[in-house]
Amino acid sequence: MASNAKPAAQAGKIGILTLAIMNVVAVVSLRGLPAEAEYGLSSIFYYLFAAVVFLIPVSLVAAELATGWPEKGGVFRWVGEAFGPRVAFLAMFMLWIEVTVWFPTGLTFGAVSLAFIGPNQHWDQALSANNMFVLAIVLGIYWLATFIAFRGVESFAKVSKWGGIIGTIIPAVILIVLGFAYLFGGGAPQIQLSWHDVLPDFTNFNNVVLAAGIFLFYAGMEMNAIHVKEVDNPSRNYPIAILLAALGTVAIFVLGTLAIAFIIPHSAINLTQSLLVAYGDMFRWAGLGWLAPVVAVALAVGVLAGVVTWVAGPSSGLLTVAKAGYLPRFWQKTNKHGMATHILLVQAILVSALSIMFVVLPSVQAAYQILSQLTVILYLIMYLLMFAAAIYLRYSQPNRPRPYRIPGGDAGMWLIGGLGFLGSLLAFVLSFIPPGQISVGSPATYVEILIGLTVLFVIMPFVIYALRKPHWRDPDTDFASFTWESEGVHPGVPNMSKTPASAVKAK
Repeated sequence: MASNAKPAAQAGKIGILTLAIMNVVAVVSLRGLPAEAEYGLSSIFYYLFAAVVFLIPVSLVAAELATGWPEKGGVFRWVGEAFGPRVAFLAMFMLWIEVTVWFPTGLTFGAVSLAFIGPNQHWDQALSANNMFVLAIVLGIYWLATFIAFRGVESFAKVSKWGGIIGTIIPAVILIVLGFAYLFGGGAPQIQLSWHDVLPDFTNFNNVVLAAGIFLFYAGMEMNAIHVKEVDNPSRNYPIAILLAALGTVAIFVLGTLAIAFIIPHSAINLTQSLLVAYGDMFRWAGLGWLAPVVAVALAVGVLAGVVTWVAGPSSGLLTVAKAGYLPRFWQKTNKHGMATHILLVQAILVSALSIMFVVLPSVQAAYQILSQLTVILYLIMYLLMFAAAIYLRYSQPNRPRPYRIPGGDAGMWLIGGLGFLGSLLAFVLSFIPPGQISVGSPATYVEILIGLTVLFVIMPFVIYALRKPHWRDPDTDFASFTWESEGVHPGVPNMSKTPASAVKAK
């Protein structure tokens, strides 16, 4: 999560279209499209449903929180203002650990991409399903990304920028154009093209389990909420930019998913391989078979770029929280580039340990699914806390100036924030149910692993918080006191005073 932004005087005003594009780039990833291609035309329903009950609420709620409490800390600041530092530390830890858990799944996509640079697709598919090959590539790319992050912002900024263009935007355009060219060029689609199939078969419960993962597709929109201060007339233009970003994001996901579904038979869809297989089939159909290995390499570059960006992001946020006194001095160690070296190293060790699951579970696809679901579960805990905090702060700090405020008063916040909370809660519950479409070994073991890891990661921040010491706080920290600390009240106590909270100077 971004914790620093250029002042408006330096950055200038951000236009509607620019902000919309920023949000699309922050959210869109191609690696999860095969999971939704399982549903054919009904994937349209799932994408739209998740956009309405999650994507838009996240964007609008984060905008109000970012403008109302712009001090350093991000989600730690927002949740802490409502419920105190103990719960805030849980939210921040969930953000960091879910990214850590996500890395093996994201890098699996990179490993599979590299497997498909060979001349024989059958050999490529066999290699991509080899557990040891995937493990070696996952660990190799991740540690490379970590060492790049050690070099500071300038070193990984170029990798992130150009890797995103080469590995995400260009392949997405190619996928959509060729997929629909195949359809309109007379190719036989592998799904039924009937509008009746847009609505899912709700009598089959398995149809909604994998769909819970679609919420993670839209995660990350809150990262750009801090830029709402740099938008002209934010109360009008910010919602328009979010609407455009939501439409653009949904369009890319829907069209990209359908492009895969047109090419790959439902029975042959594989969560880790189908995107590459679809590219190969499309290129052979178009007489451009030589391009398949090129796109495979590009997708791997895109994965590296994304990992480099996310290696440093939440780790920097956790460093800010650590220096505020919530983690031992060991975690506050930085190098000459200002990077949190110890946090990055511990994160790399955790990623390595989780990646070994690839050689324990019965298949790469099973490991991919279980880690993907764990990522969703942990991230949704953070989102549940964020939505609850936004609603509560309308009552605990009603007079706090908010340059952007969700319209409709408290009722508007209950509608938008409540919708996001309930949508996140629904996805959270569904994420524990084994998907019927994928072999995950023993369903009982699958659920036990998810519950066990979730409980472990939720307990950890409370234990760390209980053990905190006064000397953990860095005297040079620039983390401002919470508003309730400045006012001498306890978090969770509504402030019905008519005096704006901002009138009290932060320590």
